[in-house]
Amino acid sequence: MNKTMSSKKTLSPGQSEDLLQTLKSRFEKNMNRHKGLDWAKIAAKLGKSPGKLWSLHEMESSGGEPDVVGYDKKSGEYIFYDCSAETPAGRRSICYDRAALDARKEHKPKNSALDMAASMGIEILDEDQYRELHSLGKFDTKTSSWIKTPAEIRKLGGAIFADYRYGTIFIYHNGAESYYAGRGFRGSLRV
Repeated sequence: MNKTMSSKKTLSPGQSEDLLQTLKSRFEKNMNRHKGLDWAKIAAKLGKSPGKLWSLHEMESSGGEPDVVGYDKKSGEYIFYDCSAETPAGRRSICYDRAALDARKEHKPKNSALDMAASMGIEILDEDQYRELHSLGKFDTKTSSWIKTPAEIRKLGGAIFADYRYGTIFIYHNGAESYYAGRGFRGSLRV
């Protein structure tokens, strides 16, 4: 993505149309993720939310394969999660947050999960959301994803991540400054 598009956080009409077609196709192929929801209503809402469409484009272009996973009746918002089989390829080899990135003296990763999520206009999944995602399929069978870390753990220098192995979701810890080629993060967006 070029810097001009990133700084204005809007898509061209052609990019918007292409993204909406990709999202519609994914929506139709994965109806188990959003039973009872109507694509036309979602598309109409996205059409009125160019900033959210830009965030979905960021999720898509980094390998997240965003899809609708729910609807919040109270807020009237549709909920999108990254639904790629493995943690998004364009968001791997990153530490947890800015403090962890700044603490590394050598071999620094290029970015952190929380900084990337903020720049994309999305939220990193928390443990409950990660578990909810797994009610829709199997994810992270070969990779792992940083998840929102409780403040008490982060204050002590740690961060948590999750993956799916042996038919089970595992939640585990690492130093927040660590990073691995197979660890990234999954995000959510409300529209």
